[in-house]
Amino acid sequence: MMSPLTRRRAAMLLAAVPFGIPIGGAQAAGAAVKITVTKDPSCGCCGGWVDHLKADGFAVEVVETATVNRVKAKLGVPSELAACHTAEVQGYVIEGHVPAAAIRRLLAEKPQARGLAVPGMPVGSPGMEIDGTPPETYDVVLFGPSGRRVFARFEGAHELNNEPGTNR
Repeated sequence: MMSPLTRRRAAMLLAAVPFGIPIGGAQAAGAAVKITVTKDPSCGCCGGWVDHLKADGFAVEVVETATVNRVKAKLGVPSELAACHTAEVQGYVIEGHVPAAAIRRLLAEKPQARGLAVPGMPVGSPGMEIDGTPPETYDVVLFGPSGRRVFARFEGAHELNNEPGTNR
């Protein structure tokens, strides 16, 4: 017989599953959010980013192609926001080394936008870690037909506290 505390915990876990709520740092079994990553077969940093997503509980499918730029164009990634890999998750485009925490926030808030981007390859961003080199501070940009804005600011894979007057 289950104790009331065990029943309550089981009910909370079951209630969290359909909403994709992270439990203990990862998704509950069977509830992982699928993300499809398109990358060049010769790119090594993309594999580091994929590992970052998997560690956060995403179900990652990798598609390797030498024509990643065609995929970016098809998905509407502005050239000035381009990075080395492009992903698709629940109707959004994820461009570059976007931290899993920002993707999870995007999926929870569901803003009217095309997606998120981290232009270039900031040192210390997920997949771009370099031993002995401090991580850079960088912006995660929300983009779409209505324009662009800073969605979040990170140092490495850690979101920085927002200051008064920011867009969040």
